[in-house]
Amino acid sequence: MVKKNWSWAILGLLALVLRFLAAQFPETTDQVYSRTFFPFLRNLLDLSLGKLPFPSIYLFIILFGVILVIFILRLKAQVGRKQRIHYSLRFLFNALGVLIFFFLVLWGYNYQRTPIVQQLGLLPSPLPLEILEAELQLTQNLATQERLKIKEDTAAIIEWMDYALLEEVVRDNMRKNLFLLGINYTGNPRTKLVPPSGLMRRIGILGIYFPFTGESYIDPSLHPLEQPFTIAHEMAHSFGVTDEGEANFLAWVICSYAEDPRLRYSAQLRLLLYQLRDYRRESPERMELWIKNLPPGLRQDLIAIQKANERYKPFFLEFSRWTNDLFLKSQGIEAGITSYQELPMLVHAWRQDPKRN
Repeated sequence: MVKKNWSWAILGLLALVLRFLAAQFPETTDQVYSRTFFPFLRNLLDLSLGKLPFPSIYLFIILFGVILVIFILRLKAQVGRKQRIHYSLRFLFNALGVLIFFFLVLWGYNYQRTPIVQQLGLLPSPLPLEILEAELQLTQNLATQERLKIKEDTAAIIEWMDYALLEEVVRDNMRKNLFLLGINYTGNPRTKLVPPSGLMRRIGILGIYFPFTGESYIDPSLHPLEQPFTIAHEMAHSFGVTDEGEANFLAWVICSYAEDPRLRYSAQLRLLLYQLRDYRRESPERMELWIKNLPPGLRQDLIAIQKANERYKPFFLEFSRWTNDLFLKSQGIEAGITSYQELPMLVHAWRQDPKRN
């Protein structure tokens, strides 16, 4: 893959130049890349790597290992320190060029498209305490209603549908409801479980979209109640949604409009957790009182999710957050990892939008 010349390094540099130009013309980028070229890639990847019965990231890891071995063997074959340094530098810059080129071509130019929220005409803004409480009450009521359609007693929900079926159900709802967000459904994106269980949690993530394979992956240890929303979030990235807040919002809309109450309940639970975080920041005392007065079944489910999360403590949580924040900001997401927290504002703006009332 890495040639004896500097061609991949040059291609990587040209891809970065094109990225700069794409950022100057987001509407053109949206039409030419996100809505024309990227859907073609979406279908191509889904009809090839997506058909594999295992996570295709394993092939990427194997390929990486093979290239590393080739590099070491060829490095040893170099005569003299000067040749080894020259070969190492050429290999490094070509390798970086490969990664940059394929990252941008396969997915990364979506960062320069017109934001989905802007296309929808939504105007999210910080929620005053009174509005936050009203939103929190509405979400709690909706979650309680959906839970009663799944389970009548107050014991924590621990049983769910088979993962393969769940992935298909979420994908089917993507197919039916993406038009609500101005996105056309295309391809057959995959979100696969990646064992060993808990590994992704240990490095500080629940799921990830991997542009080099066109697949997204989630940790098998994820609580069943969190799986539908997380699958929808990662699948949102499969359709070119790069902003984490927008991916959360898309996941909420898709699951909220689903026919299956389990998806709707998962959406309201995740929104409730984000709203409670905001509530804690605004008024810790009132938030604690609110928690005490939660309906028993809802409270048991939240406790079960918390216990599941506590089983796998991240090794380097702060480092993981820092690197993710740095990456997002480098791609033009000014809010960085705080974009995850925008869901309550986006949902409120969506609910208040006259076009949906």
